[in-house]
Amino acid sequence: NHLKRVNIHCPNCGAKAALHPASFVYGNDRGTYKYLYVCDRYPACNSYVAAHRTTRLPLGSLADGDLRHKRILAHHALHSVQAQLGMNRDQSYRWLQTQMGLPGDQVHIAKCGDYRCEQIIRICENATAR
Repeated sequence: NHLKRVNIHCPNCGAKAALHPASFVYGNDRGTYKYLYVCDRYPACNSYVAAHRTTRLPLGSLADGDLRHKRILAHHALHSVQAQLGMNRDQSYRWLQTQMGLPGDQVHIAKCGDYRCEQIIRICENATAR
């Protein structure tokens, strides 16, 4: 088995998280991602994160419903900047990195917490308001 086992814990309740098919949460397999890391206390603790399609490593940190929603808004804001300024995905992340004065691994939205998502949304809205 070439898939690496990862040991991750839920930042919200401290329980372990395990890899599950996305249908475990969504009830079907129609989502973008086939696998999710889900808190062992799910559904009492509603935290999970998508896994990479091939490596099955977590794409970020586990997030509850509010943070997942905030991350979606941050992605939408960044895609809006991308479209308006004619950038590709990598260019938009490098632009955001420069705007925030942070190394690239700290600008990956799936790893961002509430505060950093708010920052990203604000920076992107200011850039597209011009």
